Amino acid sequence: METFAVQPRDMTCRTLLYAPHHAFRRDLDRLTAAAAAGKGRASHVRAGWENLKEQIRLHQELEDGWLWPRVERAVAGRRAERAVLEEVRADHARLAPLIARVDEAMGGAAGQDAAGAGDLPAAVRELREALERYLLHEERSALPLAESVLAVAEWRALAAEAQGRCEAGTPLFVPWVVDGIGPVERSRFLTALPKPLRELNRVMWEPRYRKRRLWSI
Repeated sequence: METFAVQPRDMTCRTLLYAPHHAFRRDLDRLTAAAAAGKGRASHVRAGWENLKEQIRLHQELEDGWLWPRVERAVAGRRAERAVLEEVRADHARLAPLIARVDEAMGGAAGQDAAGAGDLPAAVRELREALERYLLHEERSALPLAESVLAVAEWRALAAEAQGRCEAGTPLFVPWVVDGIGPVERSRFLTALPKPLRELNRVMWEPRYRKRRLWSI
């Protein structure tokens, strides 16, 4: 079954790459609120955090392992465009230690004591600021650059690559993206999916996702 409708670059790019950005921001806002309320170690907050980390990892693996190398080849010899990619990669590299710091402040694995739990609001704030810089650089520079230099066939290949990497996680990825999203954006995202997947999301994936109560405190 085709995971995402393989359409020209605008739809493929916005379905696979732009749409998760809202969800990243939304989840970090939820973590910020939980930390401020002293609920950062609640089980549903931990579950939301673990899912957020996994979604960030998958997003960056797709970009760093597939997208940016192809954009880099397309702009070979163009210093300004290559600088855009170097900036995004530097932003990416800054995230890993900040994610680890949030993990440490939350007490690491569930059940461990959290000696540094009092630092959780500060750790989340630093991660939120760094992630926002990363997302803005992508939205304003790197992704528009990719849209301008990659051919339609390469966007089709990106969709196929995403299917191979994320197929097992699609039942979580789709309802995660549309959780709390505005009606126009929700319709645009879901319309990019084949009808069978939209139906699976409606009757199975979203109900299961809601039962997990991610981030509830």
